[in-house]
Amino acid sequence: MQIAQHTVVTMTYTLTDDQGQVLDQADAAQPFAYLHGADNIIPGLEKQLVGKQANDSLTVTVPPAEAYGEYDERMTQQVPLSMFEGVPAEQIVAGAEFHAQTGAGNQTIRIAAVDDNSVTIDANHPLAGVALTFDVTILNVRAASAEEVAHGHAHGEGGHHHH
Repeated sequence: MQIAQHTVVTMTYTLTDDQGQVLDQADAAQPFAYLHGADNIIPGLEKQLVGKQANDSLTVTVPPAEAYGEYDERMTQQVPLSMFEGVPAEQIVAGAEFHAQTGAGNQTIRIAAVDDNSVTIDANHPLAGVALTFDVTILNVRAASAEEVAHGHAHGEGGHHHH
């Protein structure tokens, strides 16, 4: 069976950034499963998997625009350190992430820099502006159940488990 809309794909992958650093992986012991066509994975990877089948291996490089978007300077902002009143100092460090209610809803914000009086916050996805390379091996492709299609994700082995 070929990968198409409403198929459940089980695969292994290694994800690297443009420096060759491994960012994430799923191996045969803990494969990754997703429902194709339900926006479960980044668009640039999903598009390249159409028509593939079990035992196919491929390397896909996804440009930022088809992954987590281009880096947007407008999504960084300098705010007074006093906005973090009540937060322990050891949590106010570059790289720390927190959830904030913004005009765009609940967002993950990353601290980019801290100085004596201000904090630079960054609402870009940590992988914004990064080209991503996936080394993928397709283990299995099957038709999705009606329940999986209705829920918008894979169930069972390697997929989402309801409790």
